[in-house]
Amino acid sequence: MYSCWKKKTMEICMQPCLYLQDMEETMTELENFDHTQVMVKQRENQHIKRDLERCKEEFNSTSPTCIFASVFLGHCGLSRMVNVSGPKTYSLTVYGTSYSFGAWGRDANPAPGDENKYWLVVLTSSNAYGNFIRQYNSLSTTILGIGPTDTYISSSNPTTNTIQGSNMVMYANAFYYNCYNTYYVCQFNLTTRAVSTVALPSDTGYNSKFPFGHLGTTYSYTDMDFATDESGVYVIYATTSNFGNVIITKVETSNPPVLNQTWSTSLHKKTVTNTFMVCGVLYATRYLDKEIEEIFYSYDTKTNEERYDLRIHIKKMQTNIMYMNYDPRDHLLYVYSDAYIVTYEIMWNPFNNWN
Repeated sequence: MYSCWKKKTMEICMQPCLYLQDMEETMTELENFDHTQVMVKQRENQHIKRDLERCKEEFNSTSPTCIFASVFLGHCGLSRMVNVSGPKTYSLTVYGTSYSFGAWGRDANPAPGDENKYWLVVLTSSNAYGNFIRQYNSLSTTILGIGPTDTYISSSNPTTNTIQGSNMVMYANAFYYNCYNTYYVCQFNLTTRAVSTVALPSDTGYNSKFPFGHLGTTYSYTDMDFATDESGVYVIYATTSNFGNVIITKVETSNPPVLNQTWSTSLHKKTVTNTFMVCGVLYATRYLDKEIEEIFYSYDTKTNEERYDLRIHIKKMQTNIMYMNYDPRDHLLYVYSDAYIVTYEIMWNPFNNWN
């Protein structure tokens, strides 16, 4: 019955379909702000429509050929990741190319009225340290730098409890990140501006002991990574007692935060460029070349299953990806890449019996 749903067919067809959907969703918002970008999008849209028509003509004698990934997202455990499409968003910020290291995204569990806000952090000191969070009211104002609100952790940078490294997340109006010069997790409440901390194991790497890296190069001060998924916040790190391999710990978002269940993996942290969580599964990326980053590894915290054979490619717009996180609300990957803010959409296999 589903003979037409072969893996190669899906990969050929889903890409233009998803990309076309992304174009349509962003067209209205963008044209209010940047006419030049609209013209570029329209030209790209024409190419995608042409590819879509070819896809429909080739497979119109079978079942519907194009399934949007969003139909299958948010239902943990019902499908597996097969591809990453995009980019959906690709832009410099108001800072231009001044700050190569930073992060951006949305609150994974926002307060009522804050659902459309976006946050941005740039590491303004030595590409390693940050002391404030910038927020915008929409994606368009984020791209154009209109009407930002800055919330300072401290007037000094760096100093006690400010941000170290480009890995951080926002959850329930609180920021989670590596506290400056320690192996502690910091929780910064954006309303009260209070900082609470919780210590990781004393042999946890920090200050570039176990950073992300590739090809003999490391991303400084990336010893700790933070991730959000449908269930909350995680911290990803490495310890000497686990031989520098990745450890995943669930962070309970109380005040102060509390460390909960922990999982140890066989994945050496210095071989990885980034990690993110989706539905309780850790995914890790590695550098293939200047154009491609590969999702090659997964660890399922429900089954403890590890896989090193995913081979899912991400088309990069810049050489280095300094930050990557999954947003469980819109199911996008948020990326900070050599001063550019980027989003990608995850594509899922709707049938569990595919090879």
